[in-house]
Amino acid sequence: MGWKTWKERGRHLFQSPILKEPFYIIILSLLSLIFPLAFLLLARLANAFYILSFTSPPPSTLFPLSSLLYINTKLLHLLVSVISITALLWSLLGPTTTLVFKAHFYTAWAFLCTFHVCVVLGIQGSLAAGLWTVDLGVIDSRNLMSPVVFFIGLHETMFHWSRAIVRPVVDNTMFGVLREERWVERVAMAASFGGLWWWGLKTKVEALVVILELKRDLLMHVELADLINCWLYYLTVMIALVRLAWGLLRLANLMFCPGLPRSSFHSSIGSGGDDDGKV
Repeated sequence: MGWKTWKERGRHLFQSPILKEPFYIIILSLLSLIFPLAFLLLARLANAFYILSFTSPPPSTLFPLSSLLYINTKLLHLLVSVISITALLWSLLGPTTTLVFKAHFYTAWAFLCTFHVCVVLGIQGSLAAGLWTVDLGVIDSRNLMSPVVFFIGLHETMFHWSRAIVRPVVDNTMFGVLREERWVERVAMAASFGGLWWWGLKTKVEALVVILELKRDLLMHVELADLINCWLYYLTVMIALVRLAWGLLRLANLMFCPGLPRSSFHSSIGSGGDDDGKV
Protein backbone atom coordinates (compact mmCIF):
# COMPACT_ATOMS: atom_id res chain seq x y z
CA MET A 1 0.00 0.00 0.00
CA GLY A 2 2.81 2.38 0.88
CA TRP A 3 4.66 1.51 -2.33
CA LYS A 4 1.61 2.28 -4.47
CA THR A 5 1.10 5.59 -2.68
CA TRP A 6 4.77 6.56 -3.17
CA LYS A 7 4.59 5.55 -6.82
CA GLU A 8 1.50 7.66 -7.44
CA ARG A 9 3.05 10.66 -5.73
CA GLY A 10 6.23 10.26 -7.77
CA ARG A 11 4.22 10.08 -10.99
CA HIS A 12 2.29 13.24 -10.17
CA LEU A 13 5.52 14.97 -9.16
CA PHE A 14 7.20 14.06 -12.44
CA GLN A 15 4.20 15.23 -14.45
CA SER A 16 4.22 18.62 -12.77
CA PRO A 17 5.32 21.48 -15.08
CA ILE A 18 8.01 22.49 -12.58
CA LEU A 19 9.99 19.31 -13.30
CA LYS A 20 8.64 18.29 -16.70
CA GLU A 21 9.63 21.44 -18.59
CA PRO A 22 13.31 21.50 -17.43
CA PHE A 23 13.56 17.75 -18.10
CA TYR A 24 12.14 18.30 -21.58
CA ILE A 25 14.65 21.05 -22.35
CA ILE A 26 17.58 18.96 -21.09
CA ILE A 27 16.58 15.90 -23.13
CA LEU A 28 15.97 18.01 -26.24
CA SER A 29 19.38 19.69 -25.90
CA LEU A 30 21.28 16.45 -25.28
CA LEU A 31 19.70 14.63 -28.21
CA SER A 32 20.33 17.64 -30.45
CA LEU A 33 24.04 17.46 -29.58
CA ILE A 34 24.29 14.03 -31.18
CA PHE A 35 24.71 15.66 -34.59
CA PRO A 36 27.75 17.88 -33.76
CA LEU A 37 29.18 14.93 -31.79
CA ALA A 38 29.09 12.97 -35.03
CA PHE A 39 31.28 15.63 -36.66
CA LEU A 40 33.69 15.46 -33.71
CA LEU A 41 33.84 11.66 -34.03
CA LEU A 42 34.51 11.81 -37.78
CA ALA A 43 37.29 14.35 -37.24
CA ARG A 44 38.89 12.27 -34.47
CA LEU A 45 38.83 9.13 -36.61
CA ALA A 46 40.25 11.01 -39.59
CA ASN A 47 43.11 12.19 -37.38
CA ALA A 48 43.76 8.73 -35.99
CA PHE A 49 43.66 6.81 -39.26
CA TYR A 50 45.97 9.36 -40.90
CA ILE A 51 48.56 8.97 -38.15
CA LEU A 52 48.25 5.18 -38.19
CA SER A 53 48.69 5.10 -41.97
CA PHE A 54 52.41 5.65 -41.34
CA THR A 55 52.65 2.61 -39.06
CA SER A 56 53.51 -0.92 -40.04
CA PRO A 57 51.60 -3.23 -39.86
CA PRO A 58 48.44 -1.43 -40.98
CA PRO A 59 45.81 -0.28 -38.48
CA SER A 60 43.47 -3.18 -39.29
CA THR A 61 45.96 -5.64 -37.78
CA LEU A 62 46.88 -3.40 -34.87
CA PHE A 63 43.33 -2.80 -33.70
CA PRO A 64 40.67 -5.50 -34.22
CA LEU A 65 37.98 -2.84 -33.71
CA SER A 66 39.20 -0.80 -36.67
CA SER A 67 37.15 -2.83 -39.17
CA LEU A 68 34.01 -2.18 -37.15
CA LEU A 69 34.93 1.50 -36.95
CA TYR A 70 35.33 1.67 -40.72
CA ILE A 71 31.86 0.17 -41.23
CA ASN A 72 30.36 2.41 -38.56
CA THR A 73 32.01 5.47 -40.17
CA LYS A 74 30.49 4.66 -43.56
CA LEU A 75 27.01 4.44 -42.06
CA LEU A 76 27.59 7.64 -40.11
CA HIS A 77 28.70 9.38 -43.32
CA LEU A 78 25.40 8.39 -44.91
CA LEU A 79 23.28 9.62 -42.01
CA VAL A 80 25.14 12.92 -41.66
CA SER A 81 24.91 13.49 -45.41
CA VAL A 82 21.13 13.02 -45.39
CA ILE A 83 20.67 15.57 -42.60
CA SER A 84 23.13 18.05 -44.15
CA ILE A 85 21.56 17.90 -47.60
CA THR A 86 18.04 18.39 -46.25
CA ALA A 87 19.34 21.25 -44.08
CA LEU A 88 20.78 22.92 -47.18
CA LEU A 89 17.51 22.52 -49.06
CA TRP A 90 15.63 23.86 -46.06
CA SER A 91 17.93 26.90 -45.97
CA LEU A 92 17.50 27.50 -49.69
CA LEU A 93 13.74 26.97 -49.95
CA GLY A 94 12.62 28.20 -46.55
CA PRO A 95 9.80 27.24 -44.20
CA THR A 96 7.43 26.43 -47.06
CA THR A 97 9.25 23.09 -47.40
CA THR A 98 9.74 22.17 -43.75
CA LEU A 99 6.76 19.82 -43.84
CA VAL A 100 8.63 17.77 -46.42
CA PHE A 101 11.57 17.31 -44.09
CA LYS A 102 9.62 16.69 -40.89
CA ALA A 103 9.90 12.95 -40.43
CA HIS A 104 7.04 10.76 -39.31
CA PHE A 105 7.11 9.78 -35.64
CA TYR A 106 8.22 6.17 -36.20
CA THR A 107 10.65 7.16 -38.95
CA ALA A 108 12.14 9.79 -36.67
CA TRP A 109 12.45 7.21 -33.88
CA ALA A 110 14.29 4.79 -36.17
CA PHE A 111 16.58 7.50 -37.55
CA LEU A 112 17.36 8.90 -34.10
CA CYS A 113 18.12 5.48 -32.61
CA THR A 114 20.34 4.48 -35.54
CA PHE A 115 22.21 7.79 -35.40
CA HIS A 116 22.64 7.54 -31.63
CA VAL A 117 23.92 3.94 -31.80
CA CYS A 118 26.44 4.85 -34.53
CA VAL A 119 27.82 7.78 -32.53
CA VAL A 120 28.00 5.82 -29.26
CA LEU A 121 29.61 2.77 -30.89
CA GLY A 122 32.07 5.01 -32.73
CA ILE A 123 33.12 6.85 -29.57
CA GLN A 124 33.29 3.68 -27.45
CA GLY A 125 35.13 1.80 -30.17
CA SER A 126 37.67 4.56 -30.71
CA LEU A 127 38.28 4.78 -26.96
CA ALA A 128 38.71 1.01 -26.68
CA ALA A 129 41.10 0.95 -29.64
CA GLY A 130 43.06 3.94 -28.34
CA LEU A 131 42.19 6.05 -31.38
CA TRP A 132 40.26 8.81 -29.62
CA THR A 133 43.39 10.36 -28.09
CA VAL A 134 45.49 10.21 -31.26
CA ASP A 135 46.05 13.82 -32.31
CA LEU A 136 47.57 15.29 -35.43
CA GLY A 137 48.88 18.27 -33.48
CA VAL A 138 48.78 21.85 -34.70
CA ILE A 139 46.72 22.11 -37.89
CA ASP A 140 47.59 24.61 -40.59
CA SER A 141 44.23 26.14 -41.48
CA ARG A 142 45.39 28.95 -43.76
CA ASN A 143 43.38 27.62 -46.69
CA LEU A 144 40.21 26.96 -44.70
CA MET A 145 37.11 29.07 -44.39
CA SER A 146 36.70 31.06 -41.21
CA PRO A 147 35.80 28.81 -38.26
CA VAL A 148 32.99 31.25 -37.51
CA VAL A 149 31.35 30.41 -40.83
CA PHE A 150 31.52 26.68 -40.12
CA PHE A 151 30.21 27.32 -36.61
CA ILE A 152 27.14 29.04 -38.06
CA GLY A 153 26.59 26.27 -40.60
CA LEU A 154 26.87 23.47 -38.06
CA HIS A 155 24.63 25.40 -35.67
CA GLU A 156 21.94 25.74 -38.36
CA THR A 157 22.27 22.08 -39.33
CA MET A 158 21.95 21.03 -35.70
CA PHE A 159 18.75 23.05 -35.37
CA HIS A 160 17.39 21.41 -38.51
CA TRP A 161 18.29 17.99 -37.05
CA SER A 162 16.47 18.96 -33.87
CA ARG A 163 13.34 20.17 -35.68
CA ALA A 164 13.12 17.32 -38.18
CA ILE A 165 14.13 14.31 -36.05
CA VAL A 166 14.61 15.04 -32.35
CA ARG A 167 11.59 17.25 -31.65
CA PRO A 168 8.95 14.91 -33.17
CA VAL A 169 10.26 12.06 -31.02
CA VAL A 170 10.53 14.01 -27.77
CA ASP A 171 7.29 15.97 -28.20
CA ASN A 172 5.19 12.93 -29.08
CA THR A 173 6.75 10.86 -26.30
CA MET A 174 6.32 13.41 -23.52
CA PHE A 175 3.26 15.41 -24.63
CA GLY A 176 1.57 13.42 -27.38
CA VAL A 177 1.55 16.41 -29.75
CA LEU A 178 4.12 18.48 -31.64
CA ARG A 179 4.64 21.73 -29.74
CA GLU A 180 5.68 25.15 -30.94
CA GLU A 181 9.39 25.91 -30.58
CA ARG A 182 10.14 28.43 -27.82
CA TRP A 183 13.04 30.79 -27.35
CA VAL A 184 14.15 29.14 -24.08
CA GLU A 185 14.65 25.84 -25.92
CA ARG A 186 16.67 27.54 -28.65
CA VAL A 187 18.82 29.30 -26.06
CA ALA A 188 19.47 26.03 -24.23
CA MET A 189 20.47 24.23 -27.43
CA ALA A 190 22.67 27.12 -28.56
CA ALA A 191 24.40 27.24 -25.17
CA SER A 192 25.04 23.50 -25.14
CA PHE A 193 26.37 23.61 -28.70
CA GLY A 194 28.62 26.56 -27.81
CA GLY A 195 30.01 24.58 -24.88
CA LEU A 196 30.78 21.61 -27.11
CA TRP A 197 32.40 23.92 -29.66
CA TRP A 198 34.75 25.48 -27.11
CA TRP A 199 35.39 22.15 -25.42
CA GLY A 200 37.17 20.80 -28.47
CA LEU A 201 35.07 20.75 -31.60
CA LYS A 202 36.52 24.00 -32.99
CA THR A 203 40.10 22.65 -32.93
CA LYS A 204 39.33 19.16 -34.23
CA VAL A 205 36.78 19.60 -36.99
CA GLU A 206 39.29 21.22 -39.36
CA ALA A 207 40.89 17.79 -39.76
CA LEU A 208 38.01 16.89 -42.07
CA VAL A 209 39.63 19.09 -44.72
CA VAL A 210 43.28 19.19 -43.70
CA ILE A 211 43.74 15.40 -43.85
CA LEU A 212 42.77 15.40 -47.53
CA GLU A 213 45.19 18.26 -48.28
CA LEU A 214 48.04 16.55 -46.43
CA LYS A 215 47.51 13.27 -48.25
CA ARG A 216 47.41 15.06 -51.58
CA ASP A 217 50.62 16.98 -50.84
CA LEU A 218 52.39 13.78 -49.74
CA LEU A 219 51.08 11.88 -52.77
CA MET A 220 49.35 9.41 -50.48
CA HIS A 221 46.32 7.33 -51.36
CA VAL A 222 43.14 9.35 -50.81
CA GLU A 223 40.27 7.24 -49.52
CA LEU A 224 36.59 7.79 -50.13
CA ALA A 225 36.11 8.68 -46.46
CA ASP A 226 38.53 11.60 -46.86
CA LEU A 227 36.53 12.96 -49.79
CA ILE A 228 33.25 12.61 -47.93
CA ASN A 229 34.70 14.35 -44.85
CA CYS A 230 35.85 17.27 -46.98
CA TRP A 231 32.52 17.39 -48.79
CA LEU A 232 30.59 17.47 -45.48
CA TYR A 233 32.79 20.32 -44.22
CA TYR A 234 32.16 22.54 -47.24
CA LEU A 235 28.50 21.53 -47.37
CA THR A 236 28.16 22.88 -43.84
CA VAL A 237 29.98 26.05 -44.87
CA MET A 238 27.56 26.44 -47.78
CA ILE A 239 24.62 26.18 -45.37
CA ALA A 240 26.14 29.00 -43.33
CA LEU A 241 26.65 31.18 -46.41
CA VAL A 242 23.04 30.65 -47.49
CA ARG A 243 21.73 31.59 -44.06
CA LEU A 244 23.96 34.66 -43.96
CA ALA A 245 22.72 35.67 -47.41
CA TRP A 246 19.10 35.41 -46.26
CA GLY A 247 19.99 37.48 -43.21
CA LEU A 248 21.50 40.20 -45.37
CA LEU A 249 18.41 40.22 -47.59
CA ARG A 250 16.19 40.64 -44.56
CA LEU A 251 18.39 43.43 -43.23
CA ALA A 252 18.32 45.19 -46.60
CA ASN A 253 14.55 44.84 -46.68
CA LEU A 254 14.23 46.46 -43.25
CA MET A 255 16.63 49.28 -44.12
CA PHE A 256 15.57 50.19 -47.65
CA CYS A 257 12.00 48.88 -47.85
CA PRO A 258 10.55 49.46 -44.40
CA GLY A 259 7.03 49.79 -45.77
CA LEU A 260 7.10 46.44 -47.58
CA PRO A 261 4.94 43.89 -45.74
CA ARG A 262 6.71 40.79 -44.48
CA SER A 263 4.42 38.53 -46.49
CA SER A 264 5.26 40.34 -49.72
CA PHE A 265 8.97 40.16 -49.00
CA HIS A 266 8.84 36.44 -48.31
CA SER A 267 6.76 35.64 -51.36
CA SER A 268 9.12 37.62 -53.60
CA ILE A 269 12.27 35.82 -52.39
CA GLY A 270 10.80 32.38 -51.81
CA SER A 271 10.41 32.69 -48.01
CA GLY A 272 13.97 31.52 -47.50
CA GLY A 273 15.04 33.68 -44.59
CA ASP A 274 12.23 33.46 -42.07
CA ASP A 275 11.84 30.32 -40.03
CA ASP A 276 10.56 32.09 -36.88
CA GLY A 277 11.62 29.04 -34.91
CA LYS A 278 8.81 26.87 -36.34
CA VAL A 279 9.05 23.37 -37.66
